[in-house]
Amino acid sequence: MHAPILVDHLGRILRGQFVRRPGSTCATCRPDIVAGVLEPYRALLRLPGTLKFSASGLLGRLPISMVALGIIILVSARTGSYGIAGSVAAAYVIARSACSPLQARLVDRYGQRRMLPLIAFVHAATLGGLVVVVDLDLPVPVLHVLAALAGGSSPTIGSYVRARWNHLLGNTPELQTAFALEAVVDELLFMIGPPVVTLLATAVNPSAGILVALASGFVGTLLLASLRGTEPPAHGRSGAGTALQPLGWRLLLPVVAASVGIGTLFGAFDISVIALASEQDARAWSGVLLAITATGSMLAAAILGGLRLRRSASARFRIGTVAIAVAILPLPFIDHLGVLAVIVFGVGFTISPTLIASTARVSETVPTSRLAEGLAWTTSAVVGGIALGGAVAGQVIDHAGASAGFVVSITAGVLAAAAALASPRGNGPGQMR
Repeated sequence: MHAPILVDHLGRILRGQFVRRPGSTCATCRPDIVAGVLEPYRALLRLPGTLKFSASGLLGRLPISMVALGIIILVSARTGSYGIAGSVAAAYVIARSACSPLQARLVDRYGQRRMLPLIAFVHAATLGGLVVVVDLDLPVPVLHVLAALAGGSSPTIGSYVRARWNHLLGNTPELQTAFALEAVVDELLFMIGPPVVTLLATAVNPSAGILVALASGFVGTLLLASLRGTEPPAHGRSGAGTALQPLGWRLLLPVVAASVGIGTLFGAFDISVIALASEQDARAWSGVLLAITATGSMLAAAILGGLRLRRSASARFRIGTVAIAVAILPLPFIDHLGVLAVIVFGVGFTISPTLIASTARVSETVPTSRLAEGLAWTTSAVVGGIALGGAVAGQVIDHAGASAGFVVSITAGVLAAAAALASPRGNGPGQMR
């Protein structure tokens, strides 16, 4: 089957009905299909200020795919203990997940240009302090405290960039493309970050990966804060508005609950893929398999951004969670890595559309004045779920093997789909309708 027709059919099956953007032509008649897919993104980045804040956001959130792994590499190299390394990294991740919504509330309240520089300085100081105390061989509790402080002050840049897109585009179809663009960026970061931090740590110094991530995040955050032309207005008493509006938990809570399930699915999936490859004496292939998953997700996001969808964000989120749950069902029964590569690509193809729909659902659920906070809640839910999924699946794998780890993913996927399907159908005070 011709590739554009296959993509068209996959889009209709997985995402429901859609129509092409006005002025586009039949995919089978276009010689420049790649250019056609990229054109909606080019149009977005030609808008005043968008390329600057999107690029700054990319630089500022590079640490999300580097720091936890960098901590494990550094601490294990200095202490000789993966147990200590894992606990220090867990302190970072858990604190980041717990503190992100509060941080985002302060940024919504007082504005990005006022809060982000302060957050960036605190994060750089605590993360740099962690590197120093590891090298000084100070007691392990000191490492845990500094890791928690660094995680709690880690800027949730993705939420702030998406808030800028929402402020700039409002209730327009282009906002869907903007969210798809940010999903592509997220997947790209998780494809680039881990190999870079590993290479730096092994070829230069065990602390080099963390220090590069620190510098990248610090510079990117300050650059983003300096871009006042696209900054959403501050909504606190000290800003442009009055008291904060209610967040709308009746509609937001099911999305957060489903996001915990999705994150748990991811965490269990990653460790199960690594374990399965290791059981077959092909551990090096685990990175390839995870990269294939990320490639499928990135491709889906790129395609989705060029489509105008008729279904609501709520409907797409429900469909997406069910699609992920269905896509992972075969995994416990597969022990051939070649077949597994095909299946995980399909799993990846369901991820970005679901996360994009989640972002859109939050933007139509919470008040515009608290959008970054609403997005931080779902991001934190995913991050916390990843930690939970990895921990639970790790125990299951130790006792029953890699294939049993995928059962944890399936269970989490079913619970996520149930939470999404049970969510109310209405909209909150957000901009998107």
